[in-house]
Amino acid sequence: MRLRKSREFERVQRGGVRFHGRLLVVVRLANGLPGPRFGLAVSRKVGNAVVRNQVKRWIREAIRLGATSIGSHDVVVIARSAAADSSLDEVARELRSALRPLLPAGAAS
Repeated sequence: MRLRKSREFERVQRGGVRFHGRLLVVVRLANGLPGPRFGLAVSRKVGNAVVRNQVKRWIREAIRLGATSIGSHDVVVIARSAAADSSLDEVARELRSALRPLLPAGAAS
């Protein structure tokens, strides 16, 4: 369920559809596999190691809470520096809005 190799990240970033938000940049691309795969990118611009790990935990939890029903897509989530000053709820809300076109009709709310 994870993108691990740099060439997988590059493929999504070159050919994917981008969503630019205040906290996150989300890039998605159909993958032809049975389920979704996610990759995270949190640079040092976001903060020190403690802050970056907190932001990664928030993004993973937001994915777990509802983004796994998007079908067969590869998704790269890039955290912006504003994510360090936000909360789990804000990150989850922004990720949901970025993935809304991919969610089934009942899960889009």
